Amino acid sequence: MNNNQTSQENLHKLIDMIKDIDIAMMTTMERDGSLRSRPMRTQKTNPDGILWFFTGYESGKSHEISENDSHVNLSYSKPDDELYVSVSGRASLTRDKQKIDELWSPTLKAWFPEGKDDPNVALIKVKIDKAEYWDAPNSTLIQLYGMAKAALTGESAKTGDNKKINL
Repeated sequence: MNNNQTSQENLHKLIDMIKDIDIAMMTTMERDGSLRSRPMRTQKTNPDGILWFFTGYESGKSHEISENDSHVNLSYSKPDDELYVSVSGRASLTRDKQKIDELWSPTLKAWFPEGKDDPNVALIKVKIDKAEYWDAPNSTLIQLYGMAKAALTGESAKTGDNKKINL
């Protein structure tokens, strides 16, 4: 199996993990280097590793991405399934009218009162570069067995899967 095929398989597995998780914590960098995180609703997860989010064009995160550093981190979690994913990538800000029309939903009027023609409407496009995930079996019995076995044998408890992905 070549690296490109492995990367594509890893990307598909990653996309499958996060596609049904609506909210991510998006971390950006301020001018002084401090990090800021806020909840963001993922509007679309493309199979090619592009993630889309609506934002205010004049928001702090928009300025942080366009003026300070385009690197972002997205943290997804699904605690009921013991699934945790950290995604790193490059973000860009766009006011592409066609993409806004494609992704728009009426619920967004709560943030953009003038609708999709609101002058403050923008999109953040994130291209995934790297990711890491932790995926534990959601069976408590399996987790307890792994911990008990580790306690008895002195070996590390292997109760799930952890993997770093470079795309």
